[in-house]
Amino acid sequence: MTTAPEKRLLTLLQRLPSEQVQRLLEYAEFLLERHGLPEETPEPREIPRPAEETVIQAIKRLSTSYPMLDRRMLFNETSVLMTQHVLGGRAAIEIIDELERLFRRQYESFIEGRQDGEQR
Repeated sequence: MTTAPEKRLLTLLQRLPSEQVQRLLEYAEFLLERHGLPEETPEPREIPRPAEETVIQAIKRLSTSYPMLDRRMLFNETSVLMTQHVLGGRAAIEIIDELERLFRRQYESFIEGRQDGEQR
């Protein structure tokens, strides 16, 4: 079944001169490269948690484990946790546990967002 946007695009393509059709196709390919969703859902890289790890090392490890996440979305909460550790004296192990939960929640939100986008 053809959707309304597909029908509209087909109608527009049929009415455009061939040179403009080529430009439209190039633009569509550009948009796909820039904003398109990959076919497969990226999985986190499993990097084992070392027995001894600082909060900074944990943030680096988790950032490497979850490269698909937008670091800007994590910045505020990781900064708060880092401050609680450095200035508030919270134990590194507690902060790292919380960082792992934070990254996991963000990953789950990322996956849900992708699934919502695919259903549209």
